[in-house]
Amino acid sequence: MLILITNDDGVHSPGLSALVDALAKLGRVVVVAPDRERSAAGHSLTLHSPLRADEIRTDVIAVDGTPTDCVNLGIHGLLSERPALVVSGINKGGNMGDDITYSGTVSAAMEATLMGVPAMAVSLSADSFSYDDFYFSGQAAYALSQKIFDYGLPPDTFLNVNVPKGRPAGARMTRQGKRRYGDVVVENLDPRGRKYYWIGGGELGFENVEGTDFHAVHEGYVSITPLHLDMTNYTSFAGLSRWDLDVFAKLA
Repeated sequence: MLILITNDDGVHSPGLSALVDALAKLGRVVVVAPDRERSAAGHSLTLHSPLRADEIRTDVIAVDGTPTDCVNLGIHGLLSERPALVVSGINKGGNMGDDITYSGTVSAAMEATLMGVPAMAVSLSADSFSYDDFYFSGQAAYALSQKIFDYGLPPDTFLNVNVPKGRPAGARMTRQGKRRYGDVVVENLDPRGRKYYWIGGGELGFENVEGTDFHAVHEGYVSITPLHLDMTNYTSFAGLSRWDLDVFAKLA
């Protein structure tokens, strides 16, 4: 059984190493990961420059591209067979709520799902990271991988997994929560008196609502959120049906 692993923290990340160690018991593990950190790359694909892939050791390949590039290149160019599973992580920091739209970790799992390969993204929700934290996150990924192999995933669905710091109290199926954004852009002056801006420098909070990913992790549980490729808001059709679309037939 072949498992493809990637991340957005780079090929030398300790979280990636912990994930490889945990999943090696399930089959052959091949790493195709960015050659440097690509956090917040989102679902970015490199289209206007060539990609280079270097095998830095057996079954570990560094790509000078995004996490999405790595999954695409791995499945279509670098692997001799189609992987049975793609796992992205272990990310250093949580990917919950609205943050998933920016996450390279989550986007890598999404890319695999687009290609018809079962996938999940695994993140460690902590401000500091110990060996034990990564170990527990790896064990969570191992247990969920077994579940995916045994039962499969619903069509067009992948898992976004967030693990709390320390030994988890258990696991919960959750829905995507809501982030509270403060002043996320910090403005300052450099030594020459010129303005510069730092995105993401403000205080971030979350709505601690039961049933969400944030709430589960805050309570010490592994959060397992099934995400779907179809982003259509079906409940909005009723409200939008009042729009008069006949006007578009009269456009000059």
